[in-house]
Amino acid sequence: MNYILFDDNTRNNMLPLTFTRPVADIRIGILTIREKWEKVLKTETSTFTQEYLRKKFPLEFAIDTDNLWINGSFCPNEKLLEEINLLQPYHALLSGNSVIAANTGADKDFNISLNEKYIRFESHAKAMHVANPWDIFSKNGEAIQADFDLITKGRISLAISSTNQVIGMENIFVEEGAKVQCSILNASTGPIYIGKDAEVMEGSIIRGPFSLGEHSALKLGAKIYGPTTIGPHCKVGGEVNNSVIFGYSNKAHDGFLGNSVLGEWCNIGADSNNSNLKNNYAEVKLWNYEKERFVNTGLTFCGLIMGDHSKCGINTMFNTGTVVGVNANIFGSGFPRNFVPSFSWGGAAGFTTYKVKDAFDVASRVFERRSLQFDETEQEILSHVFELTEKYRK
Repeated sequence: MNYILFDDNTRNNMLPLTFTRPVADIRIGILTIREKWEKVLKTETSTFTQEYLRKKFPLEFAIDTDNLWINGSFCPNEKLLEEINLLQPYHALLSGNSVIAANTGADKDFNISLNEKYIRFESHAKAMHVANPWDIFSKNGEAIQADFDLITKGRISLAISSTNQVIGMENIFVEEGAKVQCSILNASTGPIYIGKDAEVMEGSIIRGPFSLGEHSALKLGAKIYGPTTIGPHCKVGGEVNNSVIFGYSNKAHDGFLGNSVLGEWCNIGADSNNSNLKNNYAEVKLWNYEKERFVNTGLTFCGLIMGDHSKCGINTMFNTGTVVGVNANIFGSGFPRNFVPSFSWGGAAGFTTYKVKDAFDVASRVFERRSLQFDETEQEILSHVFELTEKYRK
């Protein structure tokens, strides 16, 4: 079987996070959605996504075996995997109006809306569906537990140093090369996962569920409330509550981040804070690119959604329910507006356009610091995002 993870209309709801990746490459829990599927399928997957992303996330179609297309916004569970593997050619699995999966045989003509030749089955798996940006932090506790069970089954954790104070030792897993010293780990409220070669520095206080990605670091005295995920190659300090940081991003200093999602290559300046609760305790509205207006999240607690490559200066303040696009640079006193378009430069006093050349110069230096190359593929994606989002900067 050849497995392809596809984007449906959910992709537009997940902007700005999906300007630079397919939905399947969103991180929720310990793993990305793609990593979850590849672990349970025990094989690699390819992607059907926006044309401008296909060079980085290519589609691999098989002509000598069945092609099974899986909606990248659904997370796997045991029941869903059973249902998908039972699909014969021209069978499709649905959840309400959403197509979860379809077997197209050797037919390359896959229409997400499906045509008459498909036999449809309703799923009974009750799989996690990541359909809105706020789902990432709202459903993160459930996702961390599922990933923790999947990753650690049948394995033994690295021994935890006696310098730490630990509650719920059986719910803590430390990978090879990780360092945890002189910290407090409370896994009675959910599992704690410390990735390969990660470091929890002295004085950190962690309440699960929590995941720290490989080669990431919690700075001295960090205070973490779960459910929180820090992806690979990040540096995080200060106070963090129920947030997800995808990877290669830093919030290295004091300041509060709550009920928020940061993409990759973001940087939060020292003593920056976001509000996650309105003073009148009203439900939070969030900018939606699909509807091009603010929509009600149904949540009382909702903080900051920040796209890839965006950064803010020291002492930046974000209001409740702020959406920042891709490659924005925010600084200055006061609260910037709660929708900051991609490639914006400025703050509460006003914004101008962040020039592509200047943004690329920064990205190149940031990649070099991680021994990576900001190559032509990355530049082409961001150039396309710049064009797509021009109308929001006027």
